[in-house]
Amino acid sequence: MKAGLTIEELATEVMRQKDAKADYIVNTSMLAMEHCGTELVLRVLDDSHIDRIEPLDIADTAHRQIGTRLGIPAKYYGKMLTEHPDLLVTNVNAWFEREPTERMLRVLDGKVRAYLSNSYMRMDHYEIFASVLPVIGEIPDVQFVSCHITDNRMYIKAVDPHLTAEVAPGDTVKAGVVISNSEVGLGSVSVQPLIYRELDGNGIAVAGATTKRIHRGRVNSAEEHFMLASQEVLTEADRTFLTELQETVRSATDEEQFSQIVTLMQSAKHQAMNTADIPAGSSFGILEEEGKGVLQHLIEDGDFTLYGLANAVTRFSQDVESYDRATDLEGIGFNILSMPPRQWTRINQIAA
Repeated sequence: MKAGLTIEELATEVMRQKDAKADYIVNTSMLAMEHCGTELVLRVLDDSHIDRIEPLDIADTAHRQIGTRLGIPAKYYGKMLTEHPDLLVTNVNAWFEREPTERMLRVLDGKVRAYLSNSYMRMDHYEIFASVLPVIGEIPDVQFVSCHITDNRMYIKAVDPHLTAEVAPGDTVKAGVVISNSEVGLGSVSVQPLIYRELDGNGIAVAGATTKRIHRGRVNSAEEHFMLASQEVLTEADRTFLTELQETVRSATDEEQFSQIVTLMQSAKHQAMNTADIPAGSSFGILEEEGKGVLQHLIEDGDFTLYGLANAVTRFSQDVESYDRATDLEGIGFNILSMPPRQWTRINQIAA
């Protein structure tokens, strides 16, 4: 499992961001994308075209959301951003003015990190962290194996050291839970069972146990609100959701469910793999360059079973730079384990 922050470091960063972030409701006719040195910034203007706040840097996620909202194809937006930023500025500002609409800007450390609907319902890292930590703490001797905050998500990965099983002699796994949250509109709060393998510190995130909440609430008007108040007071709907979230966290380390997953892993351990039919990246969302790294770990481990392939993918997750992508690969590991046997003969090689 990819190394991240300790739980103490995560708590410190969650609190820092809680105090440093701000949300604004603005009409796009009052926005202007401009050059600032070699970078692009977003200015928020008043009726006299004076800056209401300091010009803001623009995160990659916000760039993608601006492009999507304005109907600019992602590939073309990216080409303009890297090769012709002056053309991008002209395009974006023209659409800001010609099709004005009210949007929410989520800002942290002087950067626009998200460009969202003015009815986006916020559920931030602090609320999730404060809700789930006491529940995770109910696990005796709980081990926080990896935590992190990226530009897109917060992650908490913990295991129960007392709920263990052997997939094979000497190959012990532990039951755990992975919790993630996005503040920038990239999905719901997610709670999934986690299987932690002691041999190599790999983690497999189990699909099918996601807690969801629609990020749509009351419409905020730019005339009524410019800077939105923080979420110091939760609504009844917020409290209900957090209570449901706590129950989902408790059930993630259910002993019966853990036993079923271990049985699946044991079955995959006996599923011989035809080395000519290693799953292609396109079959599971593994990129071509990633596939080469997975294949290398597969060869080094020498376990040419479905279980061995899943472990090669999750082991490779430790090698990628992005924590978000590493977590995606942990989920792909489970997809491989649970692949119907009939699919095995229809997939291509992971590397030439």
